[in-house]
Amino acid sequence: MALYRPVTVLTGASSGIGAALARVFAEHGHELALVARREAELTALAEEIAAGNRKRPLVLPIDLSRSDAPARISHELIARGLEPAIVVNNAGFGLLGVATALDRAEQLAMIDLNVRTLTDMSLRWIESLTRHRGGILNVASVAGFMSGPNMAVYYATKAYVLSFSEALHAELKPRGVRVTVLAPGPVPTEFQARAGLGAKLPPLLTVSSEKVARAGYAGLMRGQRLVVPGLGNKLVTSMPRIFPRSLMLRLVQMSQAGRKAKPEGWPRRRPE
Repeated sequence: MALYRPVTVLTGASSGIGAALARVFAEHGHELALVARREAELTALAEEIAAGNRKRPLVLPIDLSRSDAPARISHELIARGLEPAIVVNNAGFGLLGVATALDRAEQLAMIDLNVRTLTDMSLRWIESLTRHRGGILNVASVAGFMSGPNMAVYYATKAYVLSFSEALHAELKPRGVRVTVLAPGPVPTEFQARAGLGAKLPPLLTVSSEKVARAGYAGLMRGQRLVVPGLGNKLVTSMPRIFPRSLMLRLVQMSQAGRKAKPEGWPRRRPE
């Protein structure tokens, strides 16, 4: 296995938090394998990183919503003599609307990507991560700390990511593998348009993708269990521990009540 070169595998890397994470990891000398559907955007990011006198990332244009995506990634890495030292599970999408009114197939596809693919990617290369004393960075959301009427399935998937990652942190720590869950609040990225949320974000909670990426990277390197970027978001995540669940449900429902789905021209079932 010494013939295999360590690499950081990063999903959903074509834009937003994923692209910002790629830049931060490259800045710190990590060799990257970038995974997403959109090859043109991945290639442009790889060229940008290479132009900064850093090793050009491997570009893997793979649809992560497919059940065979992790196996395909593994095959592509082995074929190039690579194995993961760090896995960054950033790919995911959300949909705004009442669960019973949204397309059921789209919501199941959301579960497949946000939960199934992330779980597979987190467990597939444990031996490799152990050899390199590497880690896993899973991107959740402040949404994972509460239930979310009008985005019920999305909030539930992020609650899974949060719970699964924290448990994995405890299980893998004795093996020298770091597991960090990154839980950002609103970030001005393409996610908003894809979810149908529009462009308006709460200024007190909004953190840039670059700051989120730097906080996530630093937390992983420290072996931190949970990273919540921004003071406002830290306060939001503490609310479910203070207020009754019934009140939190009403508060979230009220915050979403004024929103109407705005697809902004994005295909609704084309996640990163």
